[in-house]
Amino acid sequence: MSASSPQQHGVPFFKGHGTQNDFVILPDPDGALEIGPETVAALCDRRAGIGGDGLLRVVRSAADPAAAALADRAEWFMDYRNSDGSVAEMCGNGLRVFARFLVEAGLAKPGVLAVATRSGVLAATVAEAAEDGTPGDVTIDMGRARLPGPDGIEVAVGERRWPALNVNMGNPHAVAFVESLDHAGDLFTAPLTSPAGAYPEGVNVEFVVDRGPRHVAMRVHERGSGETRSCGTGACAVAVAAIRRDGADPAVTGEAVAYTVDVLGGRLVITEHPDGRVEMAGPAVIVAEGRLDERWWASLQRS
Repeated sequence: MSASSPQQHGVPFFKGHGTQNDFVILPDPDGALEIGPETVAALCDRRAGIGGDGLLRVVRSAADPAAAALADRAEWFMDYRNSDGSVAEMCGNGLRVFARFLVEAGLAKPGVLAVATRSGVLAATVAEAAEDGTPGDVTIDMGRARLPGPDGIEVAVGERRWPALNVNMGNPHAVAFVESLDHAGDLFTAPLTSPAGAYPEGVNVEFVVDRGPRHVAMRVHERGSGETRSCGTGACAVAVAAIRRDGADPAVTGEAVAYTVDVLGGRLVITEHPDGRVEMAGPAVIVAEGRLDERWWASLQRS
């Protein structure tokens, strides 16, 4: 694998996923590509494009105005876009895949990597591969969760309504505990949230059921993408909400606590530490690489 120049016979791309939350990866180390919302949507289109829940643009922090101020702390910036082309602050599964790509492309070594995001600089730890070559898990330091309120958040699907906890993991989440994941409906459209104005820029909504001690399962509607097979920041928000519900706040008990979170695409382990740091561990896989047809790419630039 190599992150070669986009000028060589078409624009190179890669495809990867983390617990089946899948991404188109565009290496753009020098910030040379112009990628507007329409281009992102076309790339992520599952019938007319490559297909993905979002796009990861791999660019040096110093080459992008959105991350230039972080360049002294992190060489690489994860420019993440939702599948509809909208910009998002962060994506936990995307960050795992981003870190895996950096290592497999020879842009970084296994171990602890600093990655710039719109939520600041975050640390990713890429484990060495097993003896049989199986890639090790990637653990992300997701920073600290915030519970900004307000109280009284509700989520509604059809005639059903549930109280929800507002959890911010660098992006907003409304977490609702339900009796059955089927009650979330098809999640093609965003569930309703109230009060009005609580989420002026939209929100990711998680529906959660218990599976066992410190073990939950979830479905998620990601703003800008619809239902996805997994959401890393959402899994963290769910674990934080479950920890608070169960009275196991590490800041109070002084002990780290880990919850297993099942998503449609696999399993993640989320740990919250007494200092508030939240870590997410799970798989990340690069599944394909290729080059975009030059004529198709040129047509996107004219649109």
